[in-house]
Amino acid sequence: MRVAIVGGGIIGLAVGRELLLRGADVTVYDPAPAGTGGAWHVAAGMLAPGGESAFEFPFLEPLLEASNALWPEYAAALGDVGYDDAGTLSVALTADDLAEAKREWQHQKLATLTGSQVRDREPSLSPRIRAGAFSPTERQVDPRKVVAALRSSLHGRFVSQRVTDISDISADSVVVAAGVGTASLTGLPVRPVKGQVLRLRGEPGLLRHVIDGAADGRHVYLVPRADGEVVVGATQEERSDRAVTAGGTHDLLRAALDLVPGLSEHEITELTVGHRPGTPDNAPILGRLDDRTVVAAGHHRNGVLLAPITARLIADLVLTGTADPLLDSFTPGRF
Repeated sequence: MRVAIVGGGIIGLAVGRELLLRGADVTVYDPAPAGTGGAWHVAAGMLAPGGESAFEFPFLEPLLEASNALWPEYAAALGDVGYDDAGTLSVALTADDLAEAKREWQHQKLATLTGSQVRDREPSLSPRIRAGAFSPTERQVDPRKVVAALRSSLHGRFVSQRVTDISDISADSVVVAAGVGTASLTGLPVRPVKGQVLRLRGEPGLLRHVIDGAADGRHVYLVPRADGEVVVGATQEERSDRAVTAGGTHDLLRAALDLVPGLSEHEITELTVGHRPGTPDNAPILGRLDDRTVVAAGHHRNGVLLAPITARLIADLVLTGTADPLLDSFTPGRF
């Protein structure tokens, strides 16, 4: 079967790799196949189904958990992609932060830790932190390394072309995985949701865990890499511009330094903006649009986490014509 993938982000590449492994003749269409314009380039790579599911509709939670379970084996197959299973510490700075965080921790069935218990696990945290919780099943990968590995697996199968009409593509099946560009290709309601992210660098070892924290009402995550990089994110703005703003940078840095004062000595190495592909219900669009076209888009905050399960389910649908029941709640027809 000849399958065209429209979009060379993490979802399109993951689907393309899965189809190739199953014997399909895959071609990936992307105007910048070696570029850095996708949401994956900005993403921190948190694999956090529990933290995300608290903000979503209940039907998304099984999909997030199923994909999270695939990641250890998936990362091993890709090679060095920065996979780290040290777990995530959620922390709250103020009484108001704690009241809100406790609802999420109860949803995830996590035990509340005192401030001193949290600092026992992560000594660099501020002594002002009131409480926290530890999630051992929430992990991280480096999305830039993941995309590099996926691109390598699809070497020689890229066409540097911007697709404006999928009817022009010659293939047995077309998978549209074009992120926010999916809207113009399919008419589906996929919108850009702006996110600003900072990257800091210092001596390795300041943080061991991913930190998911609230500081005076400001939510921030801190994702440490083995080489001393710490990813700080992210704003969530219903905007389509690519401006790095003083306000966004200030809010992220203030929250980060309130939680981990030692980050004040780190160098700011990168300020980036990306656009998450959002949908009206903030769940992905996965399924058949017509006899030849399948959509895999609209993953919002969960593109990295959902890459393995999306690849498996979409490959099954393309090659067998049968949709897994997991897809029932995510079909394009719901819009």
